[in-house]
Amino acid sequence: MTSLGLFALVIGLASLFALLNERLLRLPLTIGILVFSLLAAALLLLAEAVLPGSGAAQARALLAQIDLPHTLLDGALAFLLFAGAQTVDVRALWGRRYSVLALAVLGTLLAVLLFAGGIWGVFGLLGFSISFPWCVVLGAILAPTDPVSVVGMLRRLGLPGPIQALFAGESLLNDGVGVVIFTVALSVAIDGGSAHATRLAEAFMWEVGGGLLVGLAGGGLALAALRAVRDHHVELLISLALASGVYSGAAAWGMSGPIAVVAAGLLLGAPVAQAALTPQGRVDLAGFWSHVDEVLNALLFVIIGLQLVALSFALPVVAAACIALPLAVLVRGASVLLATLPLYVLRRERLGVLAVLTGGGLRGGISLALALSLPAGPERELLLCVSYSVVVFTILVQGMTIQPLVRKFYPVGQTGTEKG
Repeated sequence: MTSLGLFALVIGLASLFALLNERLLRLPLTIGILVFSLLAAALLLLAEAVLPGSGAAQARALLAQIDLPHTLLDGALAFLLFAGAQTVDVRALWGRRYSVLALAVLGTLLAVLLFAGGIWGVFGLLGFSISFPWCVVLGAILAPTDPVSVVGMLRRLGLPGPIQALFAGESLLNDGVGVVIFTVALSVAIDGGSAHATRLAEAFMWEVGGGLLVGLAGGGLALAALRAVRDHHVELLISLALASGVYSGAAAWGMSGPIAVVAAGLLLGAPVAQAALTPQGRVDLAGFWSHVDEVLNALLFVIIGLQLVALSFALPVVAAACIALPLAVLVRGASVLLATLPLYVLRRERLGVLAVLTGGGLRGGISLALALSLPAGPERELLLCVSYSVVVFTILVQGMTIQPLVRKFYPVGQTGTEKG
C-alpha cells in the first residue's frame, strides 16, 4: 500500500472511531478513539481464532508498513511536541524551573531505577530469566510521561496555571532524559558491559544540552525572520520550518530532537515572539497548530490501539503485565515525591500536586515506539507486552480518572493561584 493509502486508511479509521465515540461514549476524543481501536483489534483477533487468515495478518502487515518507531520518532513527534510547547505559559514555567528540572532529570532517573529494581524481582518470581540491564531498559521506556498525552489532557482539566506549567514542562522535557538512559542501557544490555557515570553524563549533556542549544538557536533565527515580515502566511511557513528544521537538525547531529523542538516551541509561544507576530498571524498559528495536534493525536491513538494484534500475551506475560501496572503507578508517585523533597517542605496542601502529578503520569506513543524499536531477541516480546499494557492502562484508566482527582484538589471555579 502507498503512503497516501496508509494515511487514508488510518485517518478514515480515526474519523469512524471519533464518530462512534461522539455518538456512543462521549469520552475525551483520543481516549474514545483508543477504546474503539482496541475493540477493533480484539475483533480481528477473535475473527482470526474462529476463521484463520480472516484479517489479523493483514493488520499486522499494515502496522509493520507504518513502522511506528520511525513514523513517530522521526516525523510526527516534531509537530506534536512543537504544538504542545506553544501552549505552555512560559512565565509560569520559568517560575517553576527548579521543580521542572528536578522532576524531568532526577525524577526520571529515580523512576527508571525504582521500576527496574521492582520489575526485576517480579520477573524472577515468575521464572523469567531477564538480566538487570534489560530491566533498566524497560524502566527507561516507561519512566517518561508522554507529552502527547499529557499536554492534550491538560487542556481540558483547568488546573491552576503554575501547576499546568509544572506538569507540561516536566512531560515535555523528561522524554529526552528517558531516551538517553534508554540508549545507554540498551547498549549495555546488548553488549553485556557496564555503564559508566561519565558515559551517561556525556550522552546526557550532548543530547539534552545540544538539543536545547539547537532549539534556542533555531528559535532565535525564526524570531528574527518573524520580525522582518508582516504576512501571516509567511509567519505560518516560518513556524513549520522551525519545527521540522530544529528537530531534524538536532537528530542529524546526534542530539535530542524532542528537546530541540520543545525549546523552539516554548520560544515561539513566549510573549516576545507573540509580540513579533501580526494579529492575524497569532490567530492563524494558534488555530493551525491546535488542529495539527488534534489530527496527529487521533492518528497516533488509532495505531496504538491496533498494535494489539501484533502482540502475543502468554499467561506468564499477562501475570507480569498485571503486576507491572500498579508498580508503574507506585514508582511514579515515589519518584515525584523523592525528586521534589529537596525543594519543598511537605505540607498538607502539597498532596494535591503529588496526587495530580502521579495520577496524570500517562505513558503513550513515545514509550510504545521505544519498545517497538527493541532488537529481536528473547527479551523483546516480554518487554514489549509489559510496555504496551502500561501504556494502555495509563491512557485509559488514569486518563479517565484524572479529572475527578483534579476536581478533588482543585474544584471548578478555583482561581489560578498555586496551592502546590
